[in-house]
Amino acid sequence: MKYLPLVWSGIWRKPGRTILIFLQVAVAFVLFGVLQGLKTGVQHAVDEARADLLIVHTRESLIMEDLPISILEAIRAVPGVRVAIPVELFGCEYQKPEQGLLSVAVAPDKDWTTAFTFAIAPRELPAFEKSRTAALVLETTAKKYGWKIGDRIPLICRTLQKTGSPNWTFEVVGTFTDSDFGGFGDKILMNFAYYDEARASGRGTVNHFNVSVTDPNQAVPVADAIDRLSANSSHETKTESIRELAQEEVQQIGDFDFLIRAVVSAVLAALLFAIATMMVQSVRERTSELAVLKTIGFTDRAVFLLILGEAFTVCLLAAALGLALATAILPIAARFVTGLSMPKITVAIGLGLSVLVALISAAVPALLAARLRVATALAER
Repeated sequence: MKYLPLVWSGIWRKPGRTILIFLQVAVAFVLFGVLQGLKTGVQHAVDEARADLLIVHTRESLIMEDLPISILEAIRAVPGVRVAIPVELFGCEYQKPEQGLLSVAVAPDKDWTTAFTFAIAPRELPAFEKSRTAALVLETTAKKYGWKIGDRIPLICRTLQKTGSPNWTFEVVGTFTDSDFGGFGDKILMNFAYYDEARASGRGTVNHFNVSVTDPNQAVPVADAIDRLSANSSHETKTESIRELAQEEVQQIGDFDFLIRAVVSAVLAALLFAIATMMVQSVRERTSELAVLKTIGFTDRAVFLLILGEAFTVCLLAAALGLALATAILPIAARFVTGLSMPKITVAIGLGLSVLVALISAAVPALLAARLRVATALAER
């Protein structure tokens, strides 16, 4: 502790250079924290995605190809199936083209909510199940447009009614939340029976079926059994769990882990080079001062530790600031990308890396300072 004033004065000997190093380290660890938080958060979201909720769609596409609604009863008869519900997805607009939302037509049969990632207040279910034109709106969407229960919402949809009109009107009877991984932003739920009867084309078909199983451990055998129902037919199905779909979304990005490791490694390598260069320059500028310290009794070990102490202090404080900023940024980003988080282990690893960066970058300059010959240094002065 008695050497802290010396460490502190050494750090601020050149304020401009110290601030530059501090900002470089802070920015590097903001990037590290955000990327690691993104990786951990996404993996956590994938792990949390439901393995007991299956999506039955065509082999070609999840929403672009339709399945006949007639296979629903056969799916419901598969052992292990708890609930099977037809689901139709289509795009709509509210007032302006940029105010797009995803319309989800569902059949509110018994226990239908178990086949979705939606959370709906029980008191709001009866009104939705009884009224053919009722709608449930995503909470964030309702707040965004100021919708409340009882409002009638006019939508312009890509699916035309039998009259040829793209205009649909629904009455808000409640709201819901959605934990779906990477889900579309704005959503509205409507009655599938009403939608299927009113649309101009595609009646009797559906984008996909949502299926919940009684035992998550049996999800794969149940999925295989469902797909065997339509094997070698004109509408072969592909059944995947929500977790599998989430994993596919992540894989579409590429090798996520490799990408993050590559970026973090490049940033840390550049940081090491920059700090090492500045520390060497600092030691050279302070040759005579270091010689004086040795003259009054400082050992080689003490001088070595002084230089390391300066690097440790700057790197650790800057890294702590960077990680704190990353921790503050991720909750804001999580409003737009579900699942982002900053686990404590990432903060601990980040601080550990900052110590490692300080040690590696300052080791050579500190060694040069420790081996400095007093006579030679004073003579050069």
